[in-house]
Amino acid sequence: MVYDTPEMATIVRAPEHVARFSPRHLAFVVPLVLLHAGCGLVFVVGYSTFATTVFLLTGAVQLFGITAGYHRLLAHRSFETSRPGQFVITLFGTLAGQNGPLWWVGHHRYHHKYSDGDADVHSPRLGLFWSHMGWLFSPRSIPARKGLVADLEQFPELRLLDRYGYVVSVGYALAMYGLGEAWRVLHPGTATSGAQLVVWTSVLSTVCVYHCVWSANSFCHRFGTRRFATRDDSRNNFVVSLLTFGDGWHHNHHYYPASARHGFRWWEIDVNYAILKVLAWVGIVWDLKLPPPAIHR
Repeated sequence: MVYDTPEMATIVRAPEHVARFSPRHLAFVVPLVLLHAGCGLVFVVGYSTFATTVFLLTGAVQLFGITAGYHRLLAHRSFETSRPGQFVITLFGTLAGQNGPLWWVGHHRYHHKYSDGDADVHSPRLGLFWSHMGWLFSPRSIPARKGLVADLEQFPELRLLDRYGYVVSVGYALAMYGLGEAWRVLHPGTATSGAQLVVWTSVLSTVCVYHCVWSANSFCHRFGTRRFATRDDSRNNFVVSLLTFGDGWHHNHHYYPASARHGFRWWEIDVNYAILKVLAWVGIVWDLKLPPPAIHR
């Protein structure tokens, strides 16, 4: 196995029980734990039609920002857009609270480089829970793998989002609190409040998107179908595809990562690709890369 640096080889080979929790790592995992615990607050703040509607809209924006923005645009450059367009879609991904774009893309590119091998940080061969979210609690998840994102580091706005992504999340939560309070005053009969909107749109939506995205790393390497000869254990999973706007066609993606379309067959529903097609029609994105025709044959 080849590693990027001697330090990375040490990190990969070190037994998990030897790793030490640093303040940096605690700052990494404590918000993750608190967000999951905070989901229980829905039983305190209750629900309303307005809160659940904004919850669905927020979740869709977060999911698109990760799966189409972080993943298809930044990690694989499977389509092109303007610099402002890149910033906006990356901002949507940052709103999902899955760390900054440079960290996310670096880990994802590393996953493709060593997929399901000894160096793969979230290999499902170490267990389903580990590949789903357990790896995030290991100090091995901390390195940002900057050597794999040199093309993105040239954009100062992406570096800014990577370093201060938490400001985006906190700012959005404050905006939702203000919106909820304004809605409570203007429409007192709707049982909406600022606290309710924060819980539904900044806590519950974020955790739901967490697990939808993580399911591609876990379930799509254990359960599903295969049609190509790949060196990894990737699978196509219809259910995960519905939950991730098309990223559940994970085996297709691992076979041809540069494609903006993950559903290679007409019946493989790919919501992200449909959205990108619409955006291409109006000129916001362009150069949607597709697999060669030989794949379809």
